[in-house]
Amino acid sequence: MSTRYLIRITDAARARASGDYALTSQGPDGIAAELQAALRTDALFVRWRDRQPDPDDVDPALGVTDPSAQVVGSQRDLDIDLEVTTSISSAVLKHRLQLLAGNAWEIRDVRAG
Repeated sequence: MSTRYLIRITDAARARASGDYALTSQGPDGIAAELQAALRTDALFVRWRDRQPDPDDVDPALGVTDPSAQVVGSQRDLDIDLEVTTSISSAVLKHRLQLLAGNAWEIRDVRAG
């Protein structure tokens, strides 16, 4: 079952400076594509896991993927709005967003997809 999340990146510059896994795109389409790739594949998870002190202790549930995840981005003044539709749990989605955007995002709404 899919869930639709409305997410706002409140400071894209701060998100791009959020760490080793930070977003690199400038606009809403690129940021949406980066998050979509992070949900559809395990590449971001693997990069993060492999840099942990004991990669074997990382909960494999954090690496779940959703090959049909959809992310659409739009510009709203200085903010970027993302509409995410995925079957991935909110805990895993939040973990991926934290890796990509640090604390520069907020969930605005959650609904059945």
